[in-house]
Amino acid sequence: MTGLPQAATLMERMAARAKRRRRTRGRVARPAVPRRKRGRNPAARLAGDPRPYYVPGIPAVRRPCPDLARRRTNAPPVTRFQKLAAVTIVATLLLVTLGVVVRATGSGMGCPDWPTCHGAWIPPTDDYKAWLEWWHRTVAAMIGFLILGVAFLAWRDHRDRRSILWPSVAAVLLVLFQAWLGRETVRLNNSGESVTAHLAAAMSLLGLLVYLLVRSSYPAWITGRGASQRFTLLATFSAAATFALLLFGSNVTATSQWYVFPDWPLMDGGLFPALTDMNSAHVLHRWVAGVVGLVVVGTGWVAWRTQRSHPVLVRLGLAAAVLFPVQALVGGLQVLTGLEEWTQTIHLALGAVIWVIAAALAVAAYYEARYEARLAWAPASMTPAAPPANDEPAEDPGAGPDPDPDPDPGPDPGAGRDPGPGPGDAASVATSSRRSDTVRAYVALTKPRIIELLLITTIPAMVLATRDLPGMNVPEWLRLVFWTMLGGSLAAGSANAINQYLDRDIDLLMVRTRRRPLPANNVPPENAVVFGIILGVISISMMAVFVNLVSAFLTLLAIAFYVFVYTLILKRTTPSNIVIGGAAGALPPVIGWAAVTGRVEVPALLLFALVFYWTPPHFWALALRIRKDYEAASVPMLPVVKGVPETARQIALYTMLLVAISLVFFAVAKMGIVYLVAAVVLGAIFLWRAFVLWRQASSPEGSLAQAIRLYRFSISYLTILFAAVAVDTLIVSSFA
Repeated sequence: MTGLPQAATLMERMAARAKRRRRTRGRVARPAVPRRKRGRNPAARLAGDPRPYYVPGIPAVRRPCPDLARRRTNAPPVTRFQKLAAVTIVATLLLVTLGVVVRATGSGMGCPDWPTCHGAWIPPTDDYKAWLEWWHRTVAAMIGFLILGVAFLAWRDHRDRRSILWPSVAAVLLVLFQAWLGRETVRLNNSGESVTAHLAAAMSLLGLLVYLLVRSSYPAWITGRGASQRFTLLATFSAAATFALLLFGSNVTATSQWYVFPDWPLMDGGLFPALTDMNSAHVLHRWVAGVVGLVVVGTGWVAWRTQRSHPVLVRLGLAAAVLFPVQALVGGLQVLTGLEEWTQTIHLALGAVIWVIAAALAVAAYYEARYEARLAWAPASMTPAAPPANDEPAEDPGAGPDPDPDPDPGPDPGAGRDPGPGPGDAASVATSSRRSDTVRAYVALTKPRIIELLLITTIPAMVLATRDLPGMNVPEWLRLVFWTMLGGSLAAGSANAINQYLDRDIDLLMVRTRRRPLPANNVPPENAVVFGIILGVISISMMAVFVNLVSAFLTLLAIAFYVFVYTLILKRTTPSNIVIGGAAGALPPVIGWAAVTGRVEVPALLLFALVFYWTPPHFWALALRIRKDYEAASVPMLPVVKGVPETARQIALYTMLLVAISLVFFAVAKMGIVYLVAAVVLGAIFLWRAFVLWRQASSPEGSLAQAIRLYRFSISYLTILFAAVAVDTLIVSSFA
């Protein structure tokens, strides 16, 4: 009997549970979450809450949280293309390491002919140097077949994805070029230039393979637009700096300057030894390594602080930041051990691994931002039925219809006449017009008028630098001028395009800039930043291949300083933004000097100072004219923060410094009478206009008129003064 009450209690509990289930049948349990605050963007909350939010009139699509840790749990299996690309990357790293072993052991000429070895396909059994070189060539041939397989799978599995197909074809062409460079290296008896070019081609091939692997890991069609690509810019700069450092290291070996300093990290007991032809490559390599190390470690720190929702970016950034100090220590061991073979091998192998990680970080950062924007919010009415077949992004869903559809054109005034061009011709004309408008928009992104002003300061510096190199002939100088001008123009266009991408929000608020391509919606923001990055890569590559490594690295620094230091850090935080940020615009004369001489000397630094102190009076005069625009955009330019009188006073003070430096340059650079007359006359006029502006600063109309006159004269001042540098140099050289 004791079990009956327990059984009755159990049956009552079961009946209560069944009753509760009947009551809640058809309902969906919702987790208790805080109530959404008024005015909060639903898409922003969606990043942390997988439940959809609903906007009246637009049904929402349920999207998963964009956290990669959750997305990777449902990631598709690794494809055969990705497996082959990964194997090819590992094999290429092995080839680079084997190449270092060949070079460290002096086996580069173990096989003096190519493609055979001592006239046979199998080297002599008693010659280990020949066998090392033979294995190096054999692994290179195997990688060639692997890359052919990558291209075949790209055509077989991804022929509808141009972002994979065409880079795969480029990889095949690049490996053929690499093979030709290998033959030339043997023919030139392992000359320094050929070895450096061989390494640069191998690193470029690695970067291209990394892109293919990373790109194939993301969906073929990524519609995400509007995501911030700021971290992508930082990661790209870190990768480019790492690539440049590898070339600097190869240049040290090419010039046989590895052991000019027996101590490390100091150089003859100091950090800044005197530069000579016998040690300049080694000194520059250590200085550049210090700068690149700060960039790589800083990129890892930024990834850890800002990209925690993207674990893959955090891991890549921290891996590069940890490996770089290790590689630097191994580089120090090279010096301390007298260039032991194992130190050379590990040093370059680690450098190649860091380059692979940095390249993967840059590519992944771009697609992670795009993918996150895709997951953030996607109304069903804006979701296309099927992706395009060519892997191109869809049109902007908010573009709307033709702005001037002309619904009622009225009677045809040409009735009864020759109908003229048919619909097909009209469509072709419209297509041609759209293409020309697109081309003009991309050209406008580069700010061509600013590029002209930068080039004005480059050529006179190259003319002056030639005075100290009497052995340089005219064709060689003209070749350097051509490639320096082309590379400098592309570099300036790169910096300006990225600047417009970063400033597109404030450009929309300013009357002077709201017609630029991005505020006017003539170019998508993501296309603008990719366009700027591509221009920068091309410009730095041109400078490295056709000019020299010093000018290439200075070009990279100019782009980075303008984008990161001025645009991202200073412009919106301090009224001294243009003073410090003007260093980027003052680098072209230094780049021109380094293009001719291969180093940076005192006259080049004075030309840098000349442009540096010219920039504040020039730009503040313009800021006085458009200060209302800067005030509307909340940009703390000096006229907005300090007012017109203080700005006019600062213009006068900086003009005095500018004129003083122009006279110091006359004495240090040993200029002639032509330059002296130009510096004195132009400086006097500049000072007079600056002091007139200062005196009339209390009058709004008078100060505005004087600011416009000063701004226009400042352009003429810089143009005529640098032209005087070139003319004076040519006259002095002709009399000498």
